[in-house]
Amino acid sequence: MSVRRPIRLVLVLLAAAALAGCPSLTQRGELPPSIDRAQELERSGDAAGAARVYEQLAGQNSGTDRTALLLNAARDYLTAHRTDEAARALGANQGPFSPEQLTEQTLLSAQLALARDQPQEALRLLNAIAVPKGAEQAARYQELRASAGALALQPGGTRAVTPVGPHIALLLPVTGRAASAAISVRDGFMTAYYQLPPAERPGVQIYDTGSQSIAEALTQALGAGADIVVGPLTREEVTAAADFPGLRVPVLALNFLPPERTPPPQFYQYALSPEDEARLVARRVLDEHHRRGVALVPAGEWGTRVLAAFRQELEAGGGELLATAQIESARTDYSSAITEVLRISDSTARFHRLESILGTKLQFEPRRRNDIEFIFAPAPANLERLLRPQLRFHFAGDIPTYATSDAFEPDVRANEDLEGLIFPDMPWMLGGELADAVRAATREAWPQGGPHRGRLFAFGFDAFRLTQALRHAGVSGNITVAGLTGRLSLDAQRHVRRELGWAQLHDGELRLLPADL
Repeated sequence: MSVRRPIRLVLVLLAAAALAGCPSLTQRGELPPSIDRAQELERSGDAAGAARVYEQLAGQNSGTDRTALLLNAARDYLTAHRTDEAARALGANQGPFSPEQLTEQTLLSAQLALARDQPQEALRLLNAIAVPKGAEQAARYQELRASAGALALQPGGTRAVTPVGPHIALLLPVTGRAASAAISVRDGFMTAYYQLPPAERPGVQIYDTGSQSIAEALTQALGAGADIVVGPLTREEVTAAADFPGLRVPVLALNFLPPERTPPPQFYQYALSPEDEARLVARRVLDEHHRRGVALVPAGEWGTRVLAAFRQELEAGGGELLATAQIESARTDYSSAITEVLRISDSTARFHRLESILGTKLQFEPRRRNDIEFIFAPAPANLERLLRPQLRFHFAGDIPTYATSDAFEPDVRANEDLEGLIFPDMPWMLGGELADAVRAATREAWPQGGPHRGRLFAFGFDAFRLTQALRHAGVSGNITVAGLTGRLSLDAQRHVRRELGWAQLHDGELRLLPADL
């Protein structure tokens, strides 16, 4: 029996009849729970909402129907990264189980253990059952076993089976405040790893820098025979790694050192840098023959860094920033900053002076300055969706407006507010042969959803591909990798540089732009 089979018609009708007699539900205007409603929420991407509907339905049913609904709820909670809710749904499921449902309960419990970074518990659960007979469950069983085996950690950050000899040491804070980002990177890294044929897979050891210092992790990794280090992840950790006195193998750091810090030999740096994207935007602006413009950036350290990088590249190419202003992320009205850089307030002041001189009321429409050829407006997606419509309101909708990839999320309805916005982004977000192939492979490996696969997942995937290139015999530093985060190459300072694609939003949809003008 499938864990997703429809509930018997009689139970659905009884539930519907019971709901029809509940006036408070109707008065609140809420939709009654139903299988169709849950599946609609799944299709729309609201996995957590679907899970809640399945739980409501489970409370109205019994037997294996209730079991199936709770399994669906647990699956959707895991898809939504709601581990506590998933654990609640699985804990409430006391059966009865069909054989297939019992297997599903175990697989979901193992998936929950991995989501909680408990790979040894996942292995214990999987070892207690035979390989499932159904193709879909068998594929998930093998994938979960492989992931748990690769990620099983002993206290101190090593796997249950410690490789002795050459291996990749992957240093990530898989526990602690940066765990969410680290786990996404890890999932991408291991996805690229499992795309290799088994005979070609190198040894990989994961060292948790959330539970031990960088010095301890590096000492442990080098002592176990690591021939290349990937990571660490945060800026502070990368600086600590560069300061480690015993480095004698190549390091692919997953962030950049401060500009003033000289890296040690064989120290490569790879990051999804908004400053690098700002420089790309400045070059694009100049290539499109725009020289004079204004910038609006979020207040704070991020906006300051991005603006500085953009200004430096723009001015080096002969461009000029006429004015800049900051927008406060805690506010929703950016009129003050916009009218400041567009000099609309100057137009209004001139109007009032003229009225005062003439002593009469005049018809007036505010005007912006007419020497602006572009607007640079980098911001996270939630701020950009507020900023772009306000620019149009203040007579700047016709000025070419550029942002970094932070402004874009793949949501057509939400992106309708970003009409005309131009930005660079990675192939993972814009599409392409490699991105499509990896998405197909991940859908096959995780038919029930699996890990979150955003930009950091792509970052981890490319980190593995870069590692393989760096480990290749005879590599002198001249490498090129076609990746999910861009076309990757090394500069003279051993920084990984990314060539990105370009897009513009029209009616919420992406339109790819030519890379070379």
